[in-house]
Amino acid sequence: MFKKLTKTKMNGWDWAFVICNTIFLILFCAVTLYPVLNTLAYSFTDGSEAILKNIHLVPRKFTTAAYKKVFNMSGFRQGLIVTVSRTVLASFLSLGANALLAYIISRKNFIFKRSLSLFWVITMYASGGLIPSVLLMTKLGLTGTFWVYIFPGLVSAFNILVLRTYMSSLPDSYEESAQLDGAGHMTIFVRIISPLCKPVYATVFLFVAVWHWNSWFDAMIYNRLKSQNTTLQYELQKLLSSLTQLNPSADSSGKVTDMTTEIQVRAAATIATMLPIICLYPFLQRYFVTGLTIGGVKE
Repeated sequence: MFKKLTKTKMNGWDWAFVICNTIFLILFCAVTLYPVLNTLAYSFTDGSEAILKNIHLVPRKFTTAAYKKVFNMSGFRQGLIVTVSRTVLASFLSLGANALLAYIISRKNFIFKRSLSLFWVITMYASGGLIPSVLLMTKLGLTGTFWVYIFPGLVSAFNILVLRTYMSSLPDSYEESAQLDGAGHMTIFVRIISPLCKPVYATVFLFVAVWHWNSWFDAMIYNRLKSQNTTLQYELQKLLSSLTQLNPSADSSGKVTDMTTEIQVRAAATIATMLPIICLYPFLQRYFVTGLTIGGVKE
């Protein structure tokens, strides 16, 4: 970066901006990363040291006892299975449904595109509320089932508008050429539009995946009494709000071998729930960069 800057003439204000901007970004990263690294340090710290609450970035008396305790919880294991299942399934189904609807209203010869767009925009500002939603899910027979996580959020007005805007920016010549060769709308959507929409598809996919991964309120409302349909974030929420004291483990002689505290377990559960999304982001990062820069080139 600095080599490129030195090739051009820079005055004092330019250097001041670069220095201040660099300092600000370093401080911003430090403030952002410290809570995560502090939680990570607590999750690997022995219980006797974690009680003192003076851990910063480096764990003391390294141990994985808290993670063993977390993954031995039956609710946590079941919640992990349900959360992974709903995240993967809902993300693909939602992306497919939103992309199809966005393709329809992005066609210039579709006479109802403005009416449908206005209809979906209104739903972004006004909703029926919690009680009507619960009553609707009950009437549909979705309460107490896994599918209550999938169907209610299958279509998102925001995601449709994002996809529609991107598809509308694509040159019409692609579609016209395919139509001259006899291609139908489904062929155009699958073979021409979708490959060109990989950046926005990746963005919407990550939006949906993060929302489903972090969702816990719907599990509390619709599946509170169904332990087989619990989610990872709901189990974490119960753990973070619990005041139950954890007892240390001991061997046959009575010697304490595994002392875990609430602080350790909560920290380990927090890290375990956020780690998969953090690992997913680098694989989609290049599509984000493409999506940010592709709009700067006009035909």
